[in-house]
Amino acid sequence: MCGRYALLARTDLLREFLGIVDVEDPPARYNIAPTQPILVVVAGERQESGSNLPERRAVLVRWGFMPGWVKDPREFPLLINARAETAVDKASFKAAMRHRRILVPASGFFEWRRPAEKGAKAQAYFIRPRKGEIVAFAGLMETWSSADGSEVDTGAILTTAANNDISGIHDRMPVVIRPEDFSRWLDCKGQEPRDVADLMKPIDDGFFEAVPVSDKVNKVANMGPDILDRVEERAEQAPETNKGAEAPPSPDQLSLF
Repeated sequence: MCGRYALLARTDLLREFLGIVDVEDPPARYNIAPTQPILVVVAGERQESGSNLPERRAVLVRWGFMPGWVKDPREFPLLINARAETAVDKASFKAAMRHRRILVPASGFFEWRRPAEKGAKAQAYFIRPRKGEIVAFAGLMETWSSADGSEVDTGAILTTAANNDISGIHDRMPVVIRPEDFSRWLDCKGQEPRDVADLMKPIDDGFFEAVPVSDKVNKVANMGPDILDRVEERAEQAPETNKGAEAPPSPDQLSLF
């Protein structure tokens, strides 16, 4: 899964990489956690030939997907990830897969290797692209409306099976959308889910590198750059699989509900 990530890129890099103009100097965020606002990119209105208006927009959504049919969010689980293999058939995600696909820019994500030994401490890693400072994850968006008419935009990150670089740490990883595929992924009017199914696969081996970091990232209140400092990797060998591994829950996570 993807339960924490970072976004550190400069505004000019974000604008160039994502093809947007409306993002305004977002602060560096070293430890983005579920329920917090996150920056995402959505398709804008299709422009006529020769127009200088942008076809993509940057918006903020709550990280924690909420289907429109949910009556009471307090009784619904927090959906921060959606499995790429099944999202198109799941009641919670099928409408968003067809109509509201988004990009989630990131500088990298965190994952935890769970040792085979019972009670042994997990090793945290910051997994970042080997080249460049930014990557775009595939995501889904939904606007949830309360009984009083208020609305909250919410989102989730799509995950897929881990590639060989990540599988020794965890068996899942975010779906990465390459820049040449941004328009096709965001085009929900012209591209049905089956037309973009080929994009929802593990990124090539060698794309990411995993940097061992301290367990400071486990606590949401820790938001400084020292979270990314490399540490000596623990000696325990990674288990063959890490099903269900995730960041330890924290009572400090924010809520938009």
